Amino acid sequence: EVQLVESGGGLVQPGGSLRLSCAASGFASSGYTMSWVRQAPAKGLEWVATISISYKTTYTDSVKGRFTISRDNAKNTLYLQMDSLEPEDTAVYYCAVTVWGYWGQGTQVTVSS
Repeated sequence: EVQLVESGGGLVQPGGSLRLSCAASGFASSGYTMSWVRQAPAKGLEWVATISISYKTTYTDSVKGRFTISRDNAKNTLYLQMDSLEPEDTAVYYCAVTVWGYWGQGTQVTVSS
């Protein structure tokens, strides 16, 4: 079946970096616009970034210049490189097939000193 499995989360100090991965299976993610969304402890889902089939990227304002979304079609994998992390970035991060609204189990990112 269609699956999205996020990984790469963890505990990092403010200013640190993490690289999240999303392994897709059951479909070719190369044919779809993909997104990262997140949910902070006391907040609802927040869109973070999107990458199109042609590699066009867009970001929410709060992560512009710090996060980079990318994709490796040969590996059927989506990535989110997160630099200069802030405590406000603490959340569960999910990847999603944008057109389907289908997303994975998420990976926890905690930014704390």
